[in-house]
Amino acid sequence: MASILPALICASEKSANIARACKREEELFQLLIEEKKGPDKNKKFVQDFKTLADVIIQEVIKNDIAEKFPEVAPHIAGEESNKFENGLGETITVKVCKTEQETAELLGKVLDGNLKAAGLLAKCIHESVCINDPDLQKLTIDIPIDTIGIWVDPIDSTNQYIKGQFEDKFKDGIHTHGLKSAAVLIGVFDRNLGQPIMGVINIPFHEVDSDLRWRGKYYWGISYKDINIYSVPKQNPAHNQLSIVMSSSEKESIKKALAPLCGERMYYACGAGYKGLCTILGLVDAYVVTEDTTFKWDTCAPHAILKSLGGGFVNLAKTLSQPKDGDHGGFPELQYTRPDQGAKQSDKWANIGGFVAYRSREQLEAIINALSLTAENTTSR
Repeated sequence: MASILPALICASEKSANIARACKREEELFQLLIEEKKGPDKNKKFVQDFKTLADVIIQEVIKNDIAEKFPEVAPHIAGEESNKFENGLGETITVKVCKTEQETAELLGKVLDGNLKAAGLLAKCIHESVCINDPDLQKLTIDIPIDTIGIWVDPIDSTNQYIKGQFEDKFKDGIHTHGLKSAAVLIGVFDRNLGQPIMGVINIPFHEVDSDLRWRGKYYWGISYKDINIYSVPKQNPAHNQLSIVMSSSEKESIKKALAPLCGERMYYACGAGYKGLCTILGLVDAYVVTEDTTFKWDTCAPHAILKSLGGGFVNLAKTLSQPKDGDHGGFPELQYTRPDQGAKQSDKWANIGGFVAYRSREQLEAIINALSLTAENTTSR
């Protein structure tokens, strides 16, 4: 079973290559930023090429993992549908074909005959990617493969991927926006228990090298039974004040409630995966979301990695509803097997009730106590 982790990482790296190619190759980049106006708006799929980039990456991940582990194929799910309508009104199912030529021909139909762009994408899709990582070769973990499922977010923070630039400006190591927040997320969970057990986060635009080319970086973690292994150094920030990252659109009442804990160490950033990674890397102590704006594919990968470090993702609404004088030994962690209670059909895989991603139990309790006061004040009005 340990061999599935290298397969996930290889799939994430091929996906990162595709994401970089779409920004680098002029033929693809023009499609990426194009938006048709007037009567043509939303009628041709070319104008929404960003969604095609998402779907291609999702299908590459599903294809490459299924080739090595066919029994997992029915249990790989992601954010995007792979069916599209081109300018001729044809409904086309995007998939990875057996040969590069066949894939190029299929993509050419989706892209209304743009064979050059289709060929560039097909080349990336069929390129072999190998990872030379000695730490992966040492892994010997027995996890039954017939009980796992996989959540895929092909390009988390899509808007920043499309519009963003590589942003050198940041605060305390945290980028508020830009390409840095775009991420490929692959999370593995136990289908019986719903718990995350393995995660890969790939940042395609981690840095720019001396030749002004983007270079990526990946992170991984495994948490299964009493086994916890990860690729990131476990950090203990040398400061007394708690630090939290959240979306800038978070409610003002929440920001106000957490301000006494954080002071100036309250940060804002784009992308659920990136904010989760900030928590994993110890750039912040926690990541807070109070709305139903994230989904299982956003959180499964970072949850697994954070869990391997001794942290986790707790359901915020359920935690706040627990009796204050009750036993807090069982904060409810996010689950990944079935929709959350109260989820609408259109958003059935949303993380209903929000969450807190945390590094330590003590810090989690401080955040929950602060938000409990806000919840009580809101209820009493």
